[in-house]
Amino acid sequence: MANKHYPAEFKADAVALYRSRPGATIAQIADDLGVNRETLRSWVRADDQRRGGSAGPASSAVKPQPAGPVEKENAELRRRIRELEEERDILRKAARYFAGETRW
Repeated sequence: MANKHYPAEFKADAVALYRSRPGATIAQIADDLGVNRETLRSWVRADDQRRGGSAGPASSAVKPQPAGPVEKENAELRRRIRELEEERDILRKAARYFAGETRW
């Protein structure tokens, strides 16, 4: 199997997707993106080193919770929208990348 070379932007987006989904595993994200699991794992490790050794998606800064139940629900919905938009953008970029690789 030939080694694939991914653009730096795709790598950064894949790592960002992994970090934005605390319950997801590297295997799930790699399978969703069509990337080898070890490849994604190495990108995450490289990003950890670049950031100074933070350890995975649970290492993000803790934000204070909103006071009321409506504000709490709104904050959760905004977070979910951001996550879905990021996933959509990554998949669009991946589709463009792989469409450019095909030689019919």
